[in-house]
Amino acid sequence: MKKLFTLSMFFIAFGLFAQEEETEEKKFSISGSVDAYYQTYLSASDDSGQSFGTAFADQTGFALGMGNLIASYESGKVGAVLDLVVGPRGAGATFSNDIVDGIVNQAYAYWNVSESTTLTFGRFNTFLGYEVIAPAANFNYSTSHLFSNGPFSHMGLKADFALSDDFSLMLAVMNPWDTNNTSTTGEYSFGAQLGYSGQYLNLYYDSGANNGLGFEVDYTGGFDLSDEFFLGINAAYQTTSYVYDDNGAVLSDDFKNGFYGAALYPQFAASEDFSIGLRGEYFGYHAEEGDDLPSVFAATLTGSYTVESNLIIKPEIRLDSWSNFDDAFFDADGEDMSSLAAFTLAAIYTF
Repeated sequence: MKKLFTLSMFFIAFGLFAQEEETEEKKFSISGSVDAYYQTYLSASDDSGQSFGTAFADQTGFALGMGNLIASYESGKVGAVLDLVVGPRGAGATFSNDIVDGIVNQAYAYWNVSESTTLTFGRFNTFLGYEVIAPAANFNYSTSHLFSNGPFSHMGLKADFALSDDFSLMLAVMNPWDTNNTSTTGEYSFGAQLGYSGQYLNLYYDSGANNGLGFEVDYTGGFDLSDEFFLGINAAYQTTSYVYDDNGAVLSDDFKNGFYGAALYPQFAASEDFSIGLRGEYFGYHAEEGDDLPSVFAATLTGSYTVESNLIIKPEIRLDSWSNFDDAFFDADGEDMSSLAAFTLAAIYTF
């Protein structure tokens, strides 16, 4: 009887331990950010209604960026993420005709099949480019031309493989560019990423039809040159055979054109709380016929001061100067000009 009682207690204890271990594997977390900014033009009137032509932070005066709420749940080898955004930056990232009227930024489920393989199914932010939608993850508050002209998110299935301690591989099949809810064209896009020690070569392809992107190759990486100095790098080349008018109608399906560019991101950590960085970007357009197409050099100097880990203050000065585009902007007198300068002060709170 004593042996039976002892054995019974052992199985009960084992069962309770297994339940406790299973409970401990289930993890729920909430994170996010809120950001706002003030912007004034240094070379034009603030009531002119113009902007740099890049994504987000395109208003003058005091303005809201976005509110971002990310809920994630993981149980053992599987989990899910729901990333919601509101505000002008969120609307710009998700488009007005997107899922739930532009609230869903990301929504995906994942399965860690093994220690080296993860499958992700749903909507996820793009693997292309150096910058991202969430301002807290970028050093500069405004965004680059390269980021603004590439995809923001994808809807599909991707597989991530950790090939070794240094090498990684990602393969994806997705809806075409910027088709983040339901694709009605019967077409798909394909993506791949090869990573080595923090350097990434990214490839994306769709047919270019139905307002698709076409083909883009992108390099994203960076190097710690010292304990205080970091250099980020981004370069991309995109091409398609399609040309569309402003209403999305096809003007040609046999005219090679696209964009190209490169950006450097030197950043210096002056202290634990303050860093300063520069984004120097060259961006331009190419076509099989046509010389002297517009191109821009954009220089953005940003300071980043962290207050008690959660609040980030970012003063920023930006100058965009176009070539072969004399009327890109206009001054306070209505005269054409090819450059625009602005001062921005942003506040980002993360939790």
